[in-house]
Amino acid sequence: MAEATAKKKERVHLKPKMHNSTVRPTRADKVFQIVVDVFMVLMLIIILIPLWSTVTLSFRPNTYIGTYLEGMFLAPWDWSFDAYKALLGNNGFLMAFTNSLKILVGGVFCALILTIPLAYVMSVKSLPGRKILTTIVLIPYVFDVGMIPAYLLVQNIGLMDHLAAVFLPGAISTYNVIIMRQFFDGIPAELKESARIDGCSEVQILMRIVMPLSKAIVMTIGLYYGVSFWNNFFNAMLYIQDSNLNPLPILLRNILMAAGMNEYVEVSAFGNAPIEAIKAASVFMSAIPMVIAYPFIQKYFTKGTMVGAVKG
Repeated sequence: MAEATAKKKERVHLKPKMHNSTVRPTRADKVFQIVVDVFMVLMLIIILIPLWSTVTLSFRPNTYIGTYLEGMFLAPWDWSFDAYKALLGNNGFLMAFTNSLKILVGGVFCALILTIPLAYVMSVKSLPGRKILTTIVLIPYVFDVGMIPAYLLVQNIGLMDHLAAVFLPGAISTYNVIIMRQFFDGIPAELKESARIDGCSEVQILMRIVMPLSKAIVMTIGLYYGVSFWNNFFNAMLYIQDSNLNPLPILLRNILMAAGMNEYVEVSAFGNAPIEAIKAASVFMSAIPMVIAYPFIQKYFTKGTMVGAVKG
């Protein structure tokens, strides 16, 4: 009994001591964290002030008298929805909003249909002439063709006064193709080789193996294209002359120009709402689709961007 007790005490003494592996932050680390927190709070305030100013301006009543700073603290029970009622009740705004939605949906669909196969082909290392294809894709990224050749091309193929003229010239972005190709390069080659051994074609490999693993990058690139097409102003101004086909950015430009030049022909169609409130409400409503879509894509956005940028 005494021998057993002695062995037990010996095992207790031989038991290694557990050390706390937590690293305590130094004073410099704490100071750095405080500086970063203060900086981020200041950046948040800088972003929120213009946003809140635009929101309150859109709710400002026609009878308001005061400065912009006082208007930012206008009580909610004094807000007016006349600007939003005027916009939603105006056929021109609803038509422009519909045209922008058509451009958004059609543009994202066409861009992904063209970008995904091109990026996958460039990721196939056994492809003959892969370097030449990559060089051809990179040339437009470095050397812009210019506005006049692009305009003549759109005119010659009969896309003038078509919504497709807004998104087709930019349906393939070299930057987005490169990011997607880097993501495809990160997919294990063994999966593709096993599919080839089983008799799958390259199209089947893309659709059945690569695409199910690429939701993150597809959603990320789709968001890039969506924001670009939704805010596209220059192509619509160049290629669309029919006022019934004007997207939302063109309508906002017309409202701003009419208000700035005291030409109330365009603005008077929106009723008795204040001009400044109409401009602010137009800007706020034009951002709603992207604000709604981003939370659903956010979980894919960070992963798709990081993997596409690091791999390769």
